Amino acid sequence: MVKMRTTRRMSCRGGWRLTAVAAALLAVVGVAGGSASAAVADWTKQAPATSPSTDIINAAMAYDAATGTDVLFGSDPGQTWTWNGTTWTQQAPAASPPVRLDAAMAYDAATGTVVLFGGLIHGTVLRDTWTWNGTTWTKQAPAARPPARYLASMAYDAATGTVVLFGGIGHRLFDDTWTWDGTTWTQQAPATRPPARYQASMAYDAATGTDVLFGGLGNTRALSDTWTWNGTTWTKQAPATHPSPRRLASMAYDTATGTDVLFGGYNTFDPPSALNDTWTWDGTTWTKQSPATRPPRQGGVVIASDAATGTVVLWIYGASDDQTWTWG
Repeated sequence: MVKMRTTRRMSCRGGWRLTAVAAALLAVVGVAGGSASAAVADWTKQAPATSPSTDIINAAMAYDAATGTDVLFGSDPGQTWTWNGTTWTQQAPAASPPVRLDAAMAYDAATGTVVLFGGLIHGTVLRDTWTWNGTTWTKQAPAARPPARYLASMAYDAATGTVVLFGGIGHRLFDDTWTWDGTTWTQQAPATRPPARYQASMAYDAATGTDVLFGGLGNTRALSDTWTWNGTTWTKQAPATHPSPRRLASMAYDTATGTDVLFGGYNTFDPPSALNDTWTWDGTTWTKQSPATRPPRQGGVVIASDAATGTVVLWIYGASDDQTWTWG
């Protein structure tokens, strides 16, 4: 188990001022200055009354601060589920994205919606954008949009009030950066950027005001590098320790400790070798945790912050039984 550290202070970059929406988001995730009380963290297996179908594979999940729930979009079959901290509820939206695998999804605090982009279905790579408002999905018609891709990385950046998308794979392996402002996508031109990759882990770190990108797959090699996005450019970090090379690891911000939590992934490509270790990023380095219990090495994993309960929620898809876990 790990002791909770003092919450880091949020730094404002350039002339940026917190908008009311961004300030509300930061209040939700608890990054105001000051010291946090001592706490411990561990994985706990939940026993919800209902759960998403075990037939769902290659799902996407994000925390919806507007409703205080985690939203899961499952594919094959396409379903929308929400987690309220106790149980899962299947939603019946009036409209829904077509069935797909490996879409990117993140919460957009500026508009109070969850954004879903791209994915893959029956060999067709997608580039459509959908938003979830807590009741239904709406297909957007942006003036510009990224090329079709799947297995991209996406997270919200409260400092700029945009959703950031990086990499993925489509007709090629991508190393581009795009931002969503609630209306359209804009391709960024950072001075530096990570090498092309897909299946990378990405989460917003509210304590430092940056997006954190880790690992992924570059061509056929699993990576172990750490990059941060400050709203303008990418910076490669040089942590004293870091997780081993991996792809498809799951990462989310832990509001209780002010750290990003990374779980599992695969350390080889063919055949895949599953991992179930837990690491935390404190803005400077990675620390391997030693929880008393931990989720198994099986199936695929989706993870999201749950600020309403002060935990990180993890759901394993493709498992033979219900596998909902919380960290906190």
